[in-house]
Amino acid sequence: MSLSVIIQTQDFDVSQELSALRLGDARVGAVCSFVGTVRERNEGSSVSSMELEHYPGMTEKSIQAMMEEAQQRFDIYAAKVIHRVGLLQPMDQIVLVAVSSAHRGMSFQACEFLMDYLKTQAPFWKKEVTPSGARWVDARVSDDQALARWGIQALNAH
Repeated sequence: MSLSVIIQTQDFDVSQELSALRLGDARVGAVCSFVGTVRERNEGSSVSSMELEHYPGMTEKSIQAMMEEAQQRFDIYAAKVIHRVGLLQPMDQIVLVAVSSAHRGMSFQACEFLMDYLKTQAPFWKKEVTPSGARWVDARVSDDQALARWGIQALNAH
């Protein structure tokens, strides 16, 4: 089982990452992926740029733990999370979650599980630049329904 977490400033090539995820593993019958991108609008305001920050070491450890949880819950062969930090523009890629398994169901579930975790629990903070100025916001969104579906307790830091 290969679990990989990468936090980086540079962009990533989705095709290359998906090929590498299944390379040499003839058991793989399914690869599921999610790519998140920067929107030009958030909470009713236009966004000209976004800056993402994290706590090095802590962020990777947190995501790695959730990937290990996904490995226990779902019959998957490999998983990879690439999350960008730094200054990003609308339409830039932010995050890639990719999972391989024998069948599509496990890949879809594990991918959604990991993305729900990233969106609600992972320690990232963002600064959005809008026409009314810059604002720092917690990058996590509270989605109690998504958390309940997976039996995850919400963090109190929201």
